[in-house]
Amino acid sequence: MTHGHPRPQALLVMEPDHFRVQFQQPQLDRLERLVGLGDPLSTAELDSPAVRRRLRDVDVLLTSWGCPPLTAERLAAAPRLRAVFHGAGSVRSFVTDEVWRRRILVTNAADENAVPVAEFTLAAIVFAGKKAPFLAQDARAHRDDWSYVARRGELTNRGRTIGVVGFSRVGRRVVERLGDLDVTVLVSDPYADPAEVAAAGARLVELPDLLRAVDVLTLHVPALRSTRHLIGAAELAVLRDGATVVNTARGAVLDTAALERECATGRLDAILDVTDPEPLPADSVLYDLPNVMITPHIAGSLGSETRRMSDSAIDELERYLTGQPPRAAVTPDTLGKSA
Repeated sequence: MTHGHPRPQALLVMEPDHFRVQFQQPQLDRLERLVGLGDPLSTAELDSPAVRRRLRDVDVLLTSWGCPPLTAERLAAAPRLRAVFHGAGSVRSFVTDEVWRRRILVTNAADENAVPVAEFTLAAIVFAGKKAPFLAQDARAHRDDWSYVARRGELTNRGRTIGVVGFSRVGRRVVERLGDLDVTVLVSDPYADPAEVAAAGARLVELPDLLRAVDVLTLHVPALRSTRHLIGAAELAVLRDGATVVNTARGAVLDTAALERECATGRLDAILDVTDPEPLPADSVLYDLPNVMITPHIAGSLGSETRRMSDSAIDELERYLTGQPPRAAVTPDTLGKSA
């Protein structure tokens, strides 16, 4: 540490709205006990003269949604920077090759973000078994006679087969939560360890075998070049009549046009928290179909849930300051396989 800075100096970099929600007084009090917090305390940009002056003395960044790319020029203005603790999920939008070249430690809070997504997904799967979102739409047109319920087929979660594509942070949590239901859980993931999948309560199978067997298909893979349209027309065609597709991952892993065609026939149902594009075009048939439920990307951390991620970033900061290894380090290798 240089003269005049008895403690490491930290700067928070994120959009103002996220700062206000994620860093309330308990988080700020904890930060003040660990690091020096100067002026500005938080910023959404790294190029103004005032922020550049601040960067000269900064040892660590705490970041969240809205952090601008850490380019070579910006990092040159922060010669003391040694670590970035991200209080959100993916760091793809702002971590550059220069960060790795400088050997700056990067961590994220993706594990914490997985919690509400898994909770939302479990609810979607339970609702799919009862066809609840679609019966709710039917109710608007059948206000004086509930006999329409029989047209949705068997309404049950007992004995269903759930297919989880991607044994990721979220996928693993979904599998574990499904242990509370009387269901069979199949997982497809080329990187997963069969023993770990079995320990979580599921069986690892190849994707074609999973697709043929499931009543509910739920997607939990990152948006990579290799996963674009992983579930396309051929894959959807294999699903049994009446199956439900749940997507809380990324819209691009599912072929929207192919899903539109299948849902329009009434053969498949869908519960979508993410779409491709996002939002869908106003004329997409999915908006009007009675067997499709669309929510505006709400499964991930929102409101007070985001403070779980802030707390995790501060945990990582404290571990760093006390010489302990990080729990959620991001590397170029892991970044190539995750969101």
